[in-house]
Amino acid sequence: MQATISRDSLWQLIQTLSPRNRDWLLDKLQADAHEREAAEETEYISKEELLAGIDAGLKELKLKREGKLKTISFDELIEELEHEC
Repeated sequence: MQATISRDSLWQLIQTLSPRNRDWLLDKLQADAHEREAAEETEYISKEELLAGIDAGLKELKLKREGKLKTISFDELIEELEHEC
């Protein structure tokens, strides 16, 4: 069963709420708006881009295992990132 209500009736109902309930409703509406904005801003990559990224990662891993690419420790990575900032 679906109920409908006009915007004016909804506004009148909201005006009858206590300040505490209005604050609760406002928080819920703002949270919902932020979630919708975040969902709209989400970027998606294509299947081809995803597969290409996996392929590149696996090739890099193979080169590292063969000793053809230098690896760095976690501490070295953190230090490098700190110098870039």
